[in-house]
Amino acid sequence: MKHLLWLLKWVLKVAIFFTLFAFALNNQQDTSVHFFFGKQWQAPQVLVVLSAFSIGVVVGVLGMLPHWFKRRSSKASVQTVVQSPANAVQAQPGLPGYADGI
Repeated sequence: MKHLLWLLKWVLKVAIFFTLFAFALNNQQDTSVHFFFGKQWQAPQVLVVLSAFSIGVVVGVLGMLPHWFKRRSSKASVQTVVQSPANAVQAQPGLPGYADGI
């Protein structure tokens, strides 16, 4: 069963690759992208689509960075709060340390 799922994953990956490859071969016409102030960029259509996708990924990652940093800092603060009382109890002289299972 595990081998069948592995094979199915690879067949799906190959099918997606060849679909995108056929798309690239069918769209080699030159395309003009018109910017402001009369500027334009002429490139193959596949390159334009790839550029738009790449710019979208970069904008998405940059948009998620503040959320990721906020979650990372809140996770770090929760871990320090959880670890602080345990370290304080072990650091007090005269009290035995925590021994698991004894």
